[in-house]
Amino acid sequence: MTGPAVPFREIVLKVHSRCDLACDHCYVYEHADQSWRTRPKAISDHVVSRTAQRLAEHARTHALPSVSVILHGGEPLLAGPARLRRVCEEFSSALAGTAELDLRIHTNGLQLSPRYLDLFDEYDVKVGISLDGDRAANDRHRRYADGRSSHPLVLKAVKLLRQERYRHLDLGLLCTIDIANDPVAVLDALTGLEPPLIDFLLPHATWDEPPPRPDGSPTAYAEWLLTVFDRWQEQGRPVPVRLFSSVLSTLSGGPSLTESLGLAPTDLIVVETDGQLEQVDSLKSAYEGAAATGFDVFTHSFDEVAAHPGVRARQLGLAGVSETCRRCPVVRSCGGGLYTHRYRSPDGFDNPSVYCADLAALIRGIEDRAAAATESPAVRDPYELLAAQQDLTRTLLAALHDGLDGSGGEAWESAWALAAEVESDPAGQAGLDLVLAHPYTRTWLLDALGAAGAGRPMEGPPAERLAATVAAAAVHAGLDLAVPVVHRDGRFFLPTLGEVRAGGAGEAGTALVRADGEGFAVHTEGGALHIARGAGESPHWLPVRRLRAAGETGPVHVAGGPGAVPTRVLDDLDPYRTCFDTPAAERLSSSAADAWSASLAEAWELLARTVPEQAAEAAAVLTTLTPLAGGAPVQAGRHGYGALGIAAGGDAHALATALLRGFRQAKLRALAEVTDLYASDGSWDHRMPWREKPVPFSRLLSETYERVGLGLFAPRFLAGVPQALDMIEEAAETTVDGKQLLAVMRKEINGTHGTSGRNGCKTDTERAAVR
Repeated sequence: MTGPAVPFREIVLKVHSRCDLACDHCYVYEHADQSWRTRPKAISDHVVSRTAQRLAEHARTHALPSVSVILHGGEPLLAGPARLRRVCEEFSSALAGTAELDLRIHTNGLQLSPRYLDLFDEYDVKVGISLDGDRAANDRHRRYADGRSSHPLVLKAVKLLRQERYRHLDLGLLCTIDIANDPVAVLDALTGLEPPLIDFLLPHATWDEPPPRPDGSPTAYAEWLLTVFDRWQEQGRPVPVRLFSSVLSTLSGGPSLTESLGLAPTDLIVVETDGQLEQVDSLKSAYEGAAATGFDVFTHSFDEVAAHPGVRARQLGLAGVSETCRRCPVVRSCGGGLYTHRYRSPDGFDNPSVYCADLAALIRGIEDRAAAATESPAVRDPYELLAAQQDLTRTLLAALHDGLDGSGGEAWESAWALAAEVESDPAGQAGLDLVLAHPYTRTWLLDALGAAGAGRPMEGPPAERLAATVAAAAVHAGLDLAVPVVHRDGRFFLPTLGEVRAGGAGEAGTALVRADGEGFAVHTEGGALHIARGAGESPHWLPVRRLRAAGETGPVHVAGGPGAVPTRVLDDLDPYRTCFDTPAAERLSSSAADAWSASLAEAWELLARTVPEQAAEAAAVLTTLTPLAGGAPVQAGRHGYGALGIAAGGDAHALATALLRGFRQAKLRALAEVTDLYASDGSWDHRMPWREKPVPFSRLLSETYERVGLGLFAPRFLAGVPQALDMIEEAAETTVDGKQLLAVMRKEINGTHGTSGRNGCKTDTERAAVR
């Protein structure tokens, strides 16, 4: 195998191999690998130039938009301003026109001065400083060789960097943890300096050389960090803390934000002062030569280094951690810990981290503390879910308009201005909310966003739908506002209302739609039409039809007006109803619509008797049912919460089961659109109690969620569900909101109104299903 699985986007460039401090916890000088003794003190111009060329070559090969170069040591400022200027010049020149260059330097700060910072300002070199807390904490390790304190000079450097003219260069503070230090005092000292970021690092250790634990506690480092976390919370999170932000991100399904945690593949390479190419520097803590690759910048490309087995091992995600870690529920957040910390002779790195117990306790502790603040209310409250979906639709509409940036054409701009006018009136705002909540609005928006992203013009159907949406909103609100709507082939569709036939076949033009007290008027070149509220089908008007409730008789037509509210409708007209796996049926005849409505009413009545809570929620949410030409009895659309496609046929029980399944599918999809229920990275396979072959976690979750709902209607579906819920709880992919959904499912099958734990009492039905 050749070429990188993941290209290198970051290089650590050792510009000087010596240091002006004698920190006793330094992995470069105090740990197993002592190769620094044989390397040049300072990097040569030749190594700088060759490295810059290699990086530019790599960026071009992989079309990288940006790359980072971190100047490191030893202490990089010992290289001096002239050499550092040469480094900045070489890399800026080599990357010009190829990739954006992000230059950084990590220093102990002792040599920092305006002379350096003026240079860094010229080349936009960001500066990170090591500081372990207050003076007592910092002096525990970061001292001169003669024992003198470095703390005053480090504070001077930090304050210099905080000056207004240099503040934009400040990367923040890096603190190495020592559990002998007071965690509250450490955090207070660091936050008091108002850095843009604090990065806490566990001291480098291996199973051969484990970290100190004065009280013998296997979770001493977690306890120290959780005390810091509590204090950070108490302070109102005044400064981002990378370690905490990373855990919070992965718990919510997001990416890891640090190499020390998570399963993201490594994209970093180290260049030593002699041009040797090495793996991540912390490996020097494991054993002599652990970081070596045998490659150098003179004869080897970065792609060759990426094929090195040691680099490959750190690009494997879940497959690259130990078997113990792969079975652990928190592996997504901890990622097996820093690669270096897994080392144990003679079996190498195929172990959990030496901080394994600490990492598990830290992640669970943060989850327990932050769950309430990070949980999405949409998981527990169906009306919050509807509100979140409405917010998402409005966000997509705004994103579409912003993305067009004036290029949408006259029709779009005119409709947008009228939308703002409608929105300024309270009744108009309610009317616009009603139309935007229509499920097929989302289909239109996503199609339009795809067109805009592909550079296609916004004239035609996408822009016309915005005008029709505004017109429908104005009609619902009863606003005296004329909205121009394009008609093609003599007709146009007003979403949630119906289709107006304003001319003959082949005719096209613009109609003005204006609400009045009895419905709305349509003015075209050929004359005027008036559509009365509640009007039935006519040669000029095909209304969206309301679905009857069980036993209901009388008119089933829908037309808007002041105070109009959404009802469950049969929508066989909307041009954007084609979002199902099966084609939508053509307009049903009145007799067919009545028969279709009657069979659905019977199924709804059965659901209302059997699972009243689910039926009530489904009735409130599923506003739009569309006849399909065939396929599965019930389908959830690809987008837009609130729509189901229904194929004809089947008895009331079969249709009720299919409706309930479609509702559960649609709801889970809607939840996944507004919050992360699980993390999708890694190769995750799970065996389900009712299937032989392993499936991805998404399938495990979706089928279990469906079966919970169906099991309340037909108990046979609960077979295997309790085991599946246990599997979900133990899965590494489950986020905070995923666990919240798990609690909701347990509550459903337990038939209680409180959150049931994993060992909560089961109902007789569930026990029977398990048996």
